[in-house]
Amino acid sequence: MSLPWDYIAKLVCIGDSGTGKSSLTIRLCEGRFSPAHDVTIGVEFGSRIVPVGPPASDDLGIVLDNASSASRPPLQDDTTKQERDIGGLPSPPRKAPKPQEQKKMKLSLWDTAGQETYKSITRSYFRGASGALLVFDITRPSTFASVTQWLQDLRQIADDGIVVVLVGNKSDLVAGDSNAQDGNSQPQVTRREAEEWCRLNNVMGYIETSAKSGDGVERAFLEVAERIYRNIESGKYDLNDRRSGVKGYGANGNVNAAGPRTITLGLNDAMNRRSGWSTNGCC
Repeated sequence: MSLPWDYIAKLVCIGDSGTGKSSLTIRLCEGRFSPAHDVTIGVEFGSRIVPVGPPASDDLGIVLDNASSASRPPLQDDTTKQERDIGGLPSPPRKAPKPQEQKKMKLSLWDTAGQETYKSITRSYFRGASGALLVFDITRPSTFASVTQWLQDLRQIADDGIVVVLVGNKSDLVAGDSNAQDGNSQPQVTRREAEEWCRLNNVMGYIETSAKSGDGVERAFLEVAERIYRNIESGKYDLNDRRSGVKGYGANGNVNAAGPRTITLGLNDAMNRRSGWSTNGCC
């Protein structure tokens, strides 16, 4: 029997109010868009299980650095010394390699309020996060100007090496987009500006999304999940440390002998029910 997931990781969505953080979370977790959404008070919660590692990751085309390729063993000559000695006769047919089992990660998503009033509350949820989506509204340059302060707050509290992606939301409103409302020209943050900011601030990358159409939403979350998975594979997390933002299935005895216990929380349940994540990390 395969496990429902192999790892669980805590992610936070941060950024100014009205940038669409809640809409992105709803789009990922529930596959829908709500044109009207109440302002988030404190935090809201959602979860989604996504594939990580090959073969699913092959389509993402993520390039980290040369370390992964350098660590691969050199290609081996297909012929043995004996075969070469007798003229390189073809070797017997080899068995097909066993298909690689797809790994799965459960993303525990914390959608935080962007209003200054709740900042002291939402900042506490940065602890133990292994990934973050730093969201701004492409059509509101002021929200882009705020991402530097959000990143500073995050890095002061979260663990070193937290995976961060910059997300420019509401791409459907950008002038020139065939889906833009009424074709009206609106002020916007350009891709060049956003990518340059990522370079200067050592942020993983920049992705444009539209919670309304769904464009780029899964890509944003999948890229964060894939980077976290690669950090797991390289041994950067202690999966048995309760303070870590990443856990392996069954770590710390959170699966009883009767089998896995699954709790599904809606986005509005975080304020009414005690979830598996505390402000200090997992469980």
